[in-house]
Formats: sequence, structure tokens, C-alpha cells
Amino acid sequence: MEIHLNMYQTLAVAVLVLLFGSFLRHRIGFLEKFCIPAPVIGGLLFAILTCLCYVTGIAEFSFDDTLREVCMVFFFTSVGFQANLKVLKSGGTAMAVFLGLVVALIICQNLLAVGLSHVLHLNPLIGMCTGSIPMVGGHGTAGAFGPVLEDFNIQGATTICTAAATFGLISGSLVGGPLGRRLIEKQNLLSTAVTEDDSLLVEDEKKHERHTNMYASAVFQLILAIGLGTIFSYFLTKTGLTFPVYIGAMLAAALIRNIAEYSGKATIHMGEINDLGGISLSLFLGMAMITLKLWELASLALPLVILLTAQVVLICVFTYFIEFNIMGRDYDAAVLVAGTCGFGMGATPNAMANMQAICDRYVPSVKAYLLIPLIGSLFADFINSLVITFFINIL
Repeated sequence: MEIHLNMYQTLAVAVLVLLFGSFLRHRIGFLEKFCIPAPVIGGLLFAILTCLCYVTGIAEFSFDDTLREVCMVFFFTSVGFQANLKVLKSGGTAMAVFLGLVVALIICQNLLAVGLSHVLHLNPLIGMCTGSIPMVGGHGTAGAFGPVLEDFNIQGATTICTAAATFGLISGSLVGGPLGRRLIEKQNLLSTAVTEDDSLLVEDEKKHERHTNMYASAVFQLILAIGLGTIFSYFLTKTGLTFPVYIGAMLAAALIRNIAEYSGKATIHMGEINDLGGISLSLFLGMAMITLKLWELASLALPLVILLTAQVVLICVFTYFIEFNIMGRDYDAAVLVAGTCGFGMGATPNAMANMQAICDRYVPSVKAYLLIPLIGSLFADFINSLVITFFINIL
């Protein structure tokens, strides 16, 4: 028996699994501790149900996921609006160096994934499903690039990317705290902890205030960026390269944000745009999760374990031996190690949770609390999408 859900029913089911996931997250400590997103919790349970129905022959579900792409484009457009070059410039040398390290991490994750896939005699695009797409990118980027890879005949790419992103969320939370703590205690770094002035790195709070009468304007700004982005995307496709559908909108949003910042002629309603982007991400993830075909993972179980284990080793080596030394070999650098493990394999909330655990035990780190959210939220997804697109086109 085949059960087909149209786009409205698919959206409604996504909302139901989102609400159910939120319900479970607030009642199960493990899920709250590791910052597992509500759509992932509810959606994974629904995907397991549909998998059981498929395997037993009871029913096969199919979905009209038209609205999934709409929500995805809205979310990544909101990410584009966060690419404020004024913030990067005001952050000074430390922010520029840390951004460079994040770019290096993204490239290393993809090089490792592609290289190891050759060793395992796998299509390198399957390896990309365990690289920076799910690691630095998380579930949002996994859901966006999965269909792109499926267009290259990588069957089950979305399922692989999503499974890898879930693994990364948990692993990043497990290794970050212990690595930071080991560095602090082994090298007696508490003596290097200092109080810093964060005034230069904090954006004007007024830009992030929420006003109910400004949400309409924020929606219009998103739509205008998406419309302009279609023109950008048209010219990008003329290069003969493959780009995700949202890349033009993201670039347009970044352009609009920075023109507004430097000209002072317009106000970008960032608080409202962030809220709308968060709603779009939740709906997008919900629809992405319920359409997973878990049975497609069976033949790749062992290679996936090897590829994902290698990513854990990479993040540990990169942060412990490279990032810690470059960022100053002090207390702040150790806290940054814990945070980078969080968003380098999961998401910014995981990074903040890792750093909170360290700082609650020892002392606060102003530098880490500024760099991780700014780079992790404002620039990492933007740069990651460009790097992933480059890798896909050269493979």
C-alpha cells in the first residue's frame, strides 16, 4: 500500500514531528544535554516508523516536498544577511585568524572524506556526505546538499548526510569538553585567564531587538533578496558549475546587508530575520527528516563508521595540536578548542554548551564567547557552502 502526502499534508506532518520532538527534548535529559534539534528527534522517530512499514511491506510513504525547498531558501537567505563584514573587521586579528582556522578545518574535513573514500573504493561524493556538509554544516546544510548529491546519482545522499550530522552533534559534544579540560589542567592554563574588553566585537543591540510591526518588513527583505538571488543564480549556472539553489539568494542577502551597513541608508531587521530563519530551518528540517529512507544506509554501514570515526579523530587532532597553538596556547585557546569541537561537528548551540561546561568549572572566557558565535553563526555556513560547491564541481 502506498500512502502519498501532498505538500500541505507533508508540511503538517513536519510540524507534528517538530512539536513531538520538542515535547521529548524537554523531558529526556540526554536530548537536552546534547542540544539535539527537535525536528531531528521527532523526524528520526517518524523515519524509523516509515522504515519499518517499508521493510515489513505494510506501507510505503511518499511525500510532496515542494515546500521543503522554499523553507530551505528562506533559511539560507537569513544566513546570508548575517555576513556582516563590519563585524569581521572590528574583531581584529584574533577573529581573522580564527576564521582562517575554520576555513582550514572545512577544507581538511572534505579532503579527508574524499581521500578516505578512495581508499575504501567508494564514490568520492559519498565521502562528501561525511565531510563538512554534515560536520561544520550540521543538519541544515546536510538537508540542502543531500538532494544536490542525489542529482549526481548518489542514492540515499540525504539520508547519509543527515545520519552523519546526527552523529556529529553527539560526538562534538562528547569530545569538546574533555579536550578543553585536559589542556587547561595539563598545562596549568588558569594562570593565563584574563578579562577582556568585548565592546568592539558586539554589534549594536538595537539591530537585534524584536518589534512585532517589523516582521512584515523582514519578510519583504528576505523575499527581495531571494528574488535578486535568482538573477545571481542564473549567471552562476552559466559558468557550467553546479550550485545549490539557495546560493544566489545567500549572496544577494550578504550584498544587501553590507550595502545597508556601509551606506547607512537602510535598516536590516536582523532580529526578525533571525527568527524567521529559525522557523524556516525547523520546518525545513522537519520535512527533510520525515522523507528519509533509512533502509538505504544498510549497504554503507561499515564504510560510514570508518569515515565518521576519521572525522572525530581529525577534529581532535586539529583543535588540540593546531588551533590551540595558533590561537595563543592560553586559557582562551583551550575554551576555543572545546567550542570548535561543538560547531565543527555539530552546531553553534553545541559549541556554546561545551564552553559553558568549561567556564562553569573554571572561569569565563570573553574571547571564546565572542569568537565562536560570531564565526560559527555569521560566517561558517556561508563559507562552508562555497567550499562544498567547489569540491563538488571538481570531483
